[in-house]
Parts: sequence; C-alpha cells; structure tokens
Amino acid sequence: MTLHDRYARLTPYEIAFPDRDALQALIFEIAEEVEGRGADPSNPHAFITMGAVGDFVRELQGSDAAPEAIHQYGALVFQAVHFTAAECPLYVLGAHASRYLVDGVPNGEPVPPSPAGYLQLPQHLFWTVGGESDPAESIDGMFWMISEAGLLHVLLVTGLRPDRPGFETIPVHAAPMAEAGEWLDTQARESAPDFSSDLPGGELDGLYGMGAAGEALKLLARFFAYSSEVPGALEPAEMPPQSDGGPIPSILSHIRVTLHA
Repeated sequence: MTLHDRYARLTPYEIAFPDRDALQALIFEIAEEVEGRGADPSNPHAFITMGAVGDFVRELQGSDAAPEAIHQYGALVFQAVHFTAAECPLYVLGAHASRYLVDGVPNGEPVPPSPAGYLQLPQHLFWTVGGESDPAESIDGMFWMISEAGLLHVLLVTGLRPDRPGFETIPVHAAPMAEAGEWLDTQARESAPDFSSDLPGGELDGLYGMGAAGEALKLLARFFAYSSEVPGALEPAEMPPQSDGGPIPSILSHIRVTLHA
C-alpha cells in the first residue's frame, strides 16, 4: 500500500468550504453577534446556538438533512471557522515522523504550534478500527482548536477516497490541555495495544489503527511535544508540480513535519 506524505493533499477544509469568502463573512457575523450577546464562540455548544452559525449550517447541509445532522455539520463548521481565523495552519506529518511518534514519547512539552490547525497524516497509514457492519476507514487527519477555557477540541476526518464524494468526521470529547502531558504515555485502549491494527496485511505494511479517542489525543500530544522540542523538524513546503501523478494537492501553504536527526 502506498503511503503518500510528500506534500499536502486536498484537505477536507477545501472540499467542504470551497468558498473561503463565505467563511470570512461568517467570522465577521459571529464577531458582531458576540458583541451583542457576549457568547463564547470557542465553546462548541454556544457556537452552534448562534444565529449566524445556524443559518450557515442549514445552508451547508441542505434541506433534506436529518435534524440531528446539525451537530455533525456544526462540529465541522466550528473547526473550519477557527482554522480560518488562525490563518489555516496545515501540518503534514511524514511517515517516518509518524512511526517515531507512535513508537515512543518525544522529549518536550506538548505545546501546540498554533491555537488551531489541521494535522494531515500519511495517506492510508492510520485507520479506524472497524467491525462487521462498520468497515475500517483511512484517517486523513485531525482538526484541533483550543478554547478560551483551555479545552482541546479535536475532530478526526476519515473516508476521503477518490471513488466517492465527501468524507466522514469523528468528534473527540473535549479534554483539558493542562492534562496533555499525561496523554503522552497513557494506555488508551483496553483490549489491544494502542495504534494496533487488525487490517488484513496491516502488519506487512506497518499500518496503525485508532480505536479509542485517547489514541487521537496521544498522537496529537506527541506531535505537539515533538514540534516544540525539535522546531527544525517543521519545514515550510513548496507547492508540488501539477503533473506529480500523486493525489490532488492542496492549494494551502503547509508545513512538513519530518524526522529530524
């Protein structure tokens, strides 16, 4: 299985929100509403109740969406708004750096390189742990943002495939950033080693699984610690040639996270 990590692939942000001006307009409307109501837009529950957000989400999901879909779309819009406000910090984690972070705890404090961002994982290296009626899906990456209350909000993105439109999202329960140091070496899964995968051929390809929310927090905390301890591992990337032959590239500027000696 080919594990692509040479450049940033087309992101779920670009797929779901091709009109960046609409997001910027939403951010302006949120700021106006915050001034009038005093709501905290860094709190997901307060965010989704804002009038401007509700209108935006309803237009995004379409008239035939189920009522409960507003929470799924709302979580994505929440991350997209904060990602946009932070000037779209996109980090591409290389395969060698990924294996380093899975295998052990890096030195350094888990301090995020930005208050919000998207960590794109090597294509097809990390998978959800599926079941008979819920097949495993490749994990493209994860959004994160830190609220004013110091809570880390994470949203995993799965199921980006060229043979079908859209993608799926998996929200992770908010967790206090003050406890991030504890996630570095925690055991998140009860029934199997963290990041283990039962995919056919997974051992040969060295594939990883994420079957618990704690594994997402663990990997993210290790990325935070590694990036703060080894800033030289974060390299601004050049845009790939259009004729590369690989996945569709992102048009967003991005930082490659490499294994730094």
